[in-house]
Amino acid sequence: MSDSSTSADLAATLRELIGRLSPGDRLPSSRDLTARYRVSPVTVARAMALLAAEGAILTRPGSGTYVAPRTRNASDLADTGWQTVALTDRAVDTRAVVDALGPAPAGMIALDGGYLDRSLQPTKALSAALARAARRPDAWDRAPASGLPELRAAFAGIARGAVTAEDVLITSGGQSALSMTFRAIAGPGSPVLVESPTYPGALAAARAAGLRPTPVPTDLDGVRPDLLADAFAMTGARVLYCQPTYHNPTGAVLAPERRSQVIDVARAYGAFVVEDDFARSLGHGAAVPRPLLTDDRDGTVVYLTSLTKPAAPSLRIGAVIARGPVMERIRAVRLVDDFFVARPLQEAALDVIGSPSWDRHLRALASSLRERSQALATAIARERPDWTITRQPAGGLHLWVELPPGTDDARVAATAREHGVSVGAGRRFFAAEPPGAYLRLAFAATVDAAELTVAARRLALI
Repeated sequence: MSDSSTSADLAATLRELIGRLSPGDRLPSSRDLTARYRVSPVTVARAMALLAAEGAILTRPGSGTYVAPRTRNASDLADTGWQTVALTDRAVDTRAVVDALGPAPAGMIALDGGYLDRSLQPTKALSAALARAARRPDAWDRAPASGLPELRAAFAGIARGAVTAEDVLITSGGQSALSMTFRAIAGPGSPVLVESPTYPGALAAARAAGLRPTPVPTDLDGVRPDLLADAFAMTGARVLYCQPTYHNPTGAVLAPERRSQVIDVARAYGAFVVEDDFARSLGHGAAVPRPLLTDDRDGTVVYLTSLTKPAAPSLRIGAVIARGPVMERIRAVRLVDDFFVARPLQEAALDVIGSPSWDRHLRALASSLRERSQALATAIARERPDWTITRQPAGGLHLWVELPPGTDDARVAATAREHGVSVGAGRRFFAAEPPGAYLRLAFAATVDAAELTVAARRLALI
């Protein structure tokens, strides 16, 4: 190559060289290129600048010039379009459990969430228990498929009633228990009755199992047994999903006179009642109503609970309690899903709830939740008198707020984010059309009660 050759000619030659090298390989020095291709140093410099602009090379001062990591051209990308046909229309709908606005940015005051703030979690006890569990000689052995016998007995004691450890199956948290139970009880295409409103995770799990959530209205005393009977008759459903104690999102507690009615109606139609008792340990100090399970004689109630809510998000330990053939179905589903729950996590959970510090934690948590609930309710009433708090809950993690008629709850949620507060738009808590506009406001996901007051002041600006 003569001195008259252009930098473009040299760049083309070097591209061929680069194509034979690997990313990270070092190119010859400018002096070597000048001698090899019989060009001037200026021509080499121009060619190298052109290649650097294309992203083909990287220059490291004092070290040399190297082949850059290769970018993928459109023609290099795999064609996965065939999968659309193979997968048909069985998409998993996650809209009920994923905020349409996306994850809340850092620094946002969180009034939308289902877990305790770190300040309310027994993190020291959890860490110590997990460390002890990891040191056990059998720490990494396979756990029994149904769970450690001692942990199953502990959950039987939490549920009370006539159940024993043999009726308990340990699960990876409440959501896993819910998903397994739906798939075990009802086949694809079947209806499942749900309270309206209800927990969005239940709607998502039901739809992922191919079930059709069908709403049954609630009022201040929980699900309405008269309309429940009508719903069973009209749909032929064989499952009711409900939260009788500190209902999410409304905080309602099923009235005493309705408890036996719900079970009797379900039994009359040959249906199961899936009782989600997620808030058993989230009372605010008053006596917590006993589970529906304790009123069930014939295996109508399938009971779900979890340690995640009163402890920490990653303590994924829950339980299903059921009697009869339905439990065998649920055990079979869990076996093919994941065999068993990790033994160290089960050992740690058993250590934590068996310690005197657990009772102290629950008492302190009840006091904190009551304080926060009242603080947020007071602040909302003062800053947003046009919003109606449907009840002051006696347990749980949320306030259910009714907005003025004609309000767009999704727009309110989006505007709240612009003012530094994340809230839950109410529409995702309904299986069908909502009867009005609502927000779910969490009072346990903030650092302290003072932050709740700041959040309410920000909401007054929207």
